[in-house]
Amino acid sequence: MARFIVRRLLLMIPLIIGITFITFCAMALVPGNFVSNLAMDPRIPEAVIKQMEAQFGLDQPLLVRYGRWLWAVLHLDFGISLQYRTNVTFLIASRAFNTVLLSLASMLLSWLLAIPIGVIVAMRQNSIVDRILSVACFLGMSVPAFFLAFLAMDFALRTGWFPVGGTFSPDYASLDTWSKVADRINHLVLPAAVLGLAGMASLMRLMRSQILEIKNAEFVRTARAKGLPESRVLYKHVLRNALNPFVTMAGYALADLLSGAALVEAVMNLQGLGLLLLNAVRSLDVPLVMASVLMGTILLLVGNLLADLALVAVDPRVDFATLAAQ
Repeated sequence: MARFIVRRLLLMIPLIIGITFITFCAMALVPGNFVSNLAMDPRIPEAVIKQMEAQFGLDQPLLVRYGRWLWAVLHLDFGISLQYRTNVTFLIASRAFNTVLLSLASMLLSWLLAIPIGVIVAMRQNSIVDRILSVACFLGMSVPAFFLAFLAMDFALRTGWFPVGGTFSPDYASLDTWSKVADRINHLVLPAAVLGLAGMASLMRLMRSQILEIKNAEFVRTARAKGLPESRVLYKHVLRNALNPFVTMAGYALADLLSGAALVEAVMNLQGLGLLLLNAVRSLDVPLVMASVLMGTILLLVGNLLADLALVAVDPRVDFATLAAQ
């Protein structure tokens, strides 16, 4: 296991460098930069613009700028946001809690709904229940999450049961501890429901297909031949093996903390990492974009590694030699 982990960690280094370099080049290909956008304001003198370009290194060649950024990152210096004029690390950390909370709540909701519903429709294949829920899933997979967010906002506006967007109330700072918790939950219900329902459809289809594939496998027929109760066959043999893809998907969920909720955060005005990254790209805030991409890349690679380790732990058919050969 130690050799497998060390090997994967070493392979992450060229991947991270390659992805960040491509991102840096892509940002450089965009016409203009953050400072040139400021130059459109006639109130800002040209001398100030040139001074800012020299301060941020925007007058240097591409490779020099990337090298300086990479050297700073190696010293854990992610730079200063051009748009917000504050430390990038502090800026990301201040938004991370909101996105982590939203992503975990939506993932928990989608899994709690998708797994039991997937089992039910698989065990009742071709029944009316299976057909109705399958059609509902196809509709859920075809409707974008941002459209569901608009519907949720309209629902909140018409009923008044939930806040119309936002992360917390304006008087949040003056509330006591339990009132703050209640306020957070109240603002979290609709966004978590939007993301959870959007992701539930594909997960339910995955669970259904896994159950249908495994329930007629040789080892399942052997378990039934031994006289085991159907409930034990289902939960111990079928369901346990059907959950293996979900273990892998849990690792990729780490990367979704950054990008998965971006459009929903933008629509519902949630102060999270997704909205922060969208604003950074629009304003050509290179330090903030690069730090966000770097964090997303590391989360994806680490999540993939953790998923592989978990898969080896839960599935005796998978070992480190098999994963290393892939």
